[in-house]
Amino acid sequence: MNAIETRRLGKRYGRTWALRDCTLTIPAGRVVALIGPNGAGKTTLLHLAVGLARQTCGDIKVLDGIAPGSPEALDGIAFVAQDTPLYKYLSVSDTLHLIASLVDTWDGTQARARLGALGIPLSRKVGQLSGGQQAQVALAVALGRHPRLLVLDEPVAELDPLARHDFMSSLMEAVVDNGVSVVFSSHVLSELERVCDYLILLTHGSVQVAEGTDELVDTHRVFTGPVEQADAVARALSVVHERRAGRQAHLLVRTTNRPAVPAGWQDNPSNLEEIVLGYLRSPGASALPGPERPSSDTAQAVWA
Repeated sequence: MNAIETRRLGKRYGRTWALRDCTLTIPAGRVVALIGPNGAGKTTLLHLAVGLARQTCGDIKVLDGIAPGSPEALDGIAFVAQDTPLYKYLSVSDTLHLIASLVDTWDGTQARARLGALGIPLSRKVGQLSGGQQAQVALAVALGRHPRLLVLDEPVAELDPLARHDFMSSLMEAVVDNGVSVVFSSHVLSELERVCDYLILLTHGSVQVAEGTDELVDTHRVFTGPVEQADAVARALSVVHERRAGRQAHLLVRTTNRPAVPAGWQDNPSNLEEIVLGYLRSPGASALPGPERPSSDTAQAVWA
C-alpha cells in the first residue's frame, strides 16, 4: 500500500511553477521527511495531497489510489499546518467539543488523555498556551480522528528545542501506538535521524531524492584526502558534492560497493544530515541508483 503516489505532477501559480514533473511513490507505514529549501514545492505537494489545492497537470493519489479531497480521502487524512490553525479564544475543552461536532470519526477520550498526560489544562484558552502546547493540541486533534495518513507542514518550525523534542516524541508514540503513516516537512535536520525512516528531497519543484534513510546512509561515504589529488579521485567516484578547505578535500560519494581507498585518503561513514546538506548544495546530483562512475561534469563539480 502507498500513502501518496504522483505521476508527472505539476502545480503552477500564474507563470511560476511551484511543482513540476514530480513523480514519486511514498510507501505506507513510514515516517517520511520532506526536505528542501524555501520555495522548493514542499507545501504545494502537501496541499495537493490533502486536497487544499488542485494540480495544473499530472496525477496524484492518496491512500492507495484515492483522489485527494474526496470524502474517503478526507476521512483518512489529518493535516496540521505550520501555524497550528486553532481558535485562540476557545478553551482546549471547547476546541475538542467543536472538532467532535465537525468530523464523523473522533476519539475525544484519546485526545483528552494525550493532553492530560502532557499537563495541558483543558480549561485554558488556546491563545494562553505556549507555542509548544498549541502544537500539541493540534497534534492531539489530528490523532483523535484516527487517520491513516498524518500530514504535517513544518510542525516544529516555531518551537524551542525542548518543545520541539516533546512534539516529536509525541508523534513517534502515536506512530508506534496507531501505526499511522506520517509525512512531514521540516527544516530541522537534527530531528531527521531520530524520527524518520524515509526521506524525500525537493529542489526547484522536482524530486531529487526519494529513498529509505537506512539505504541512504549505507550507500554514502565521505572521502578525505590531499586537495591536489581531488580531481583524479573524483573522476573515479560518483560524487554528490565536494568541499575543499586549505590542503584537504572532502568528497561525499554514493556507492553501492565499498571502493578501494586511494593511498593517503580516509574513507569515513556519513550521517543523514551530512547527506541532506550535500544534496542541497549540489542540486544537479541524483540519489537514485545509477552507474558508479559519473560524467566528468558531475565528478568534478566543486562545492564552493
